[in-house]
This record gives sequence, C-alpha cells and structure tokens, in this order.
Amino acid sequence: MALNQLTLSLQFARFDGVAEHRAALPRGQVTRWIRHALADDAEITVRIVDTEEGQALNREYRQKDYATNVLTFDYQQEPTVLADLVLCAPVVAREAKEQNKSLQEHYAHLLVHGALHAQGWDHETSEQDAEEMEAYETAIMQELGFADPYQK
Repeated sequence: MALNQLTLSLQFARFDGVAEHRAALPRGQVTRWIRHALADDAEITVRIVDTEEGQALNREYRQKDYATNVLTFDYQQEPTVLADLVLCAPVVAREAKEQNKSLQEHYAHLLVHGALHAQGWDHETSEQDAEEMEAYETAIMQELGFADPYQK
C-alpha cells in the first residue's frame, strides 16, 4: 500500500515534563502514524500543549470548559487535508496510565484518531459512525503494530 504524502509541523509548548513527551513523539514515528491514517496527501500541524492551553482552546472552540486529549481543527479535506491536531500532554499521560498503555501507544492512537477527524470521520453523529470509526482506528493501529486501542 502506497502511503500518502504528509507535510508535518511538530510543535511543543513549554511546560513541566515536556522532555518525556518529546521522547515519546519522534518526528519519524509521528509521520508514520499519521500517514497510515490518511486517504489523501496532507499538511498537518501537531501541537503538544499543557492543561491551560488545552482547556482554553476547548472552551473557545467547543464551549467545553476542560482540557481534552485531542482537538482537531480541520480547514480543508480536498484536494489536500489541512489540519491542526492539538494534544494536551497531561491529559494524554493520565489516560495512558489509566488505560495501562505506554505514553507513545496512546499518542499514536490519538494522532490516528485526530487524523481521521481531519478527513471528516465523526464518532459523535451516530452509534454506527462511532462503530465504523473505532473499527477503522483499530485496523490502522494493528497495521502499525499496536493492540486494539478500544480493548478493555
């Protein structure tokens, strides 16, 4: 399978513990994970933020006053996917621990999840859409050598 082209900007905000998150997100791996989720070429910015920035963005753009794991800002889907993926490092770390996953494995899943959102996939529209998106994420993650992210 030929993978699509990806122009990646990988950004890290300044926050306590950022080194651990940088170590879990080598540029080559991030590129690989996202490319496996792409149906078209893409230009994507991935920004790793602290709780304060994550909460402010979620409040401003989704009217939800808490920091969430990943926010997807999709600007264009064709002919090239243009999007920003914002991941909140403390939330990702907490969830990884709660789910008994490595930080890197959880980041891989959330980047795949965000990349699918950037292409129009949505799990909040219906139960069927949620099941289809989860199944596709699971297939991509297994293709990348990870376990089913939804396995309890």
